[in-house]
Amino acid sequence: MGGFFGITSREECLADVFFGTDYHSHLGNRRGGLAAYDKELGLQRSIHNISNSPFRTKFENVFEEMQGHAAIGCISDSDPQPLLIRSKLGTYAICIIGVINNSDELIERFFTVSGAHFNAMTAGVVNSTELVAALINQRDNFVDGIRFAQDVIEGTASILILKEGGNLIAARDKVGRLPVLIGKNSDGYAVTFESFAYQKLGYENERELGPGEIVEISPTEIKQLAAPGKKKKICAFLWSYYGYPTATYEGVNVEAMRCRNGAIMSENDKVLGKSHNIDYVCGVPDSGTPHAIGYANSSEIPFARPFIKYTPTWPRSFTSKKSDRKKVAKMKLIPVHELIENKRLLFVDDSIVRGTQLRETVEFLYDNGAREVHMRSACPPVMYSCKYLNFSRATSDMELIARRVIMELEGEEGFKHIEEYSDANTERGKKLRATICEKMNFASLEFQSLEGIVKAIGLDPDDLCTYCWNGKG
Repeated sequence: MGGFFGITSREECLADVFFGTDYHSHLGNRRGGLAAYDKELGLQRSIHNISNSPFRTKFENVFEEMQGHAAIGCISDSDPQPLLIRSKLGTYAICIIGVINNSDELIERFFTVSGAHFNAMTAGVVNSTELVAALINQRDNFVDGIRFAQDVIEGTASILILKEGGNLIAARDKVGRLPVLIGKNSDGYAVTFESFAYQKLGYENERELGPGEIVEISPTEIKQLAAPGKKKKICAFLWSYYGYPTATYEGVNVEAMRCRNGAIMSENDKVLGKSHNIDYVCGVPDSGTPHAIGYANSSEIPFARPFIKYTPTWPRSFTSKKSDRKKVAKMKLIPVHELIENKRLLFVDDSIVRGTQLRETVEFLYDNGAREVHMRSACPPVMYSCKYLNFSRATSDMELIARRVIMELEGEEGFKHIEEYSDANTERGKKLRATICEKMNFASLEFQSLEGIVKAIGLDPDDLCTYCWNGKG
């Protein structure tokens, strides 16, 4: 994934863009970058690898190197960006969020219509942001170029451009899978993925772009360049997992949705008689916690934290060796023995994708004396690897634990019955859950239903992308 942030203002704004970009650090951990425009210095850019250290530590000296009354920043889980581009459309900085699945095809098509070249990275890979810029530059203006790029890209691309002169162009992806919001203060405007990023900097909500909408923003106005389309498919997983708790998308706050989601799961367990004799309801930190709080409040079972993640010195498992990463992940978890020993614990996780880390967490709980560990997933079984956003690290469907279990139970024939396997009330659904319980050493397992998570979000189901759960994007 990734996220971007930008400001165009009457005043110097690099510090605000620095903080606004830093507030997107939960969306990626490979590259961070800033670009700024100053009347005297022109466009400037700085990019750093943030794999082993936070964004803010790599950019703490940027104010000695850059300045400007307009700037953009990007946290990326993929290629370095923003990039500075010089073309027939002018010189500009550009960053994107999303994923391009047909990049090789687009590159070869580009070569057939142009004698130009790309700056290749390791193994000949082309930076996705440079590819998007090349597609935009094939047209005579930014609007036609952005629309052309989004039409030919298989995947998703929201785009933020900083022009010479200091204006921003913001384009939400074609069907609005990702949010793009605009805030306003007395000096100008901010563009962001996460709404709280500009709110913390004193900007008030101005508007949220519609799917495929393109705007140009100066310090004094927002000019619509292309109207939004009618089809919207915002990613439902935003609310369940990777959106930040303080963020609001389409008017729906993430933390509030997660609490509602947990309460719905609790009510379902009550109907099925699955939540009796539980000592504590717990969340798998961090994003599972609010789902668990909603479950606990609804069930009137006490909420507890039987273990704490120690993150001051280990914010992420950064070592290169797999064995070392596993050790670091284990070292992060510190048990609270009074809340574990001989207790029946019900954990709520945001999702169960591959199951690797969750299995290790459950082993840790049993090693520290847990009597039973029950598991609830705050979303339906993940049956398809995301082809629109690449939100999970699964590179193929067969990395998904639900898919692997179906293959074991029924072979490829089972994939014709995915809807049944997702449903807890069918024989196939019950077998899926029982098999995962056996593999993961859960005392019981249940998933939130698709209807339940849609209810918790509260938007029209037709406006949500639920591809990872039911293959409908």
